[in-house]
Amino acid sequence: MKLVGLTGGIASGKSTVSRLLQEQQIPIIDADKIARQVVEPGRRANRQIREHFGDEVFLPDGNLNRAKLGEIVFADPSKRKILNGYTHPAIRLEMLKQVLYQWLLGTKMVVLDVPLLFESKLDRFVGTTVVVYCSEVLQLQRLIKRDGLDETLATQRMRAQSPLSEKVELADIVIDNSSDLTQLTSQVKNLVRQITPGTGIWLLEYLGPQVLFAGLVAVIGRFSISLFSNILSKSIKT
Repeated sequence: MKLVGLTGGIASGKSTVSRLLQEQQIPIIDADKIARQVVEPGRRANRQIREHFGDEVFLPDGNLNRAKLGEIVFADPSKRKILNGYTHPAIRLEMLKQVLYQWLLGTKMVVLDVPLLFESKLDRFVGTTVVVYCSEVLQLQRLIKRDGLDETLATQRMRAQSPLSEKVELADIVIDNSSDLTQLTSQVKNLVRQITPGTGIWLLEYLGPQVLFAGLVAVIGRFSISLFSNILSKSIKT
């Protein structure tokens, strides 16, 4: 099974690309979605966050007050590191479970949608990395419009991640999201054609070289036995 890592920067358009890939029937394992699940009430990370950050980052129903927590961790890298220490192990474990599930289904290709793909070193576990890119100016404009932030807060959140230019340097494939949805959709369709493995490659990755080799040996063995039997039969008749 081919693993593809999809990443980008905040407000670069990664979520839109992920949605377009889903429309192309590509399974997506969404790290952001999993991150929300692992901090739900009753989960270990939820308890750890309350112990360290206090009740003020929680809503009355026990769910995280994401806006309040975001204000704290985006302003202080040390606190952001502590939060990641609580959530990242649980996120990675759930992602692994979902990858194994897709493998058992015989899925050809799965996309891991991970905002911090390179920062968390998860790029080492995928075959192809894809970065969704736009200029910092456009990224800032989109973030301010999307989240209703002032320029200072928006810039602070952008600076909490590696610059998109650095991610572009590390990527195997870059999708430029500087234009409109039509152009982006066209790029995503081209991407799918480019990265989808053929049946032979899929069998090799899914079954593994050893299994395929054993199957080949078995086929050759059966053919040899059949051939020997025919020769022996003809010799007896002669």
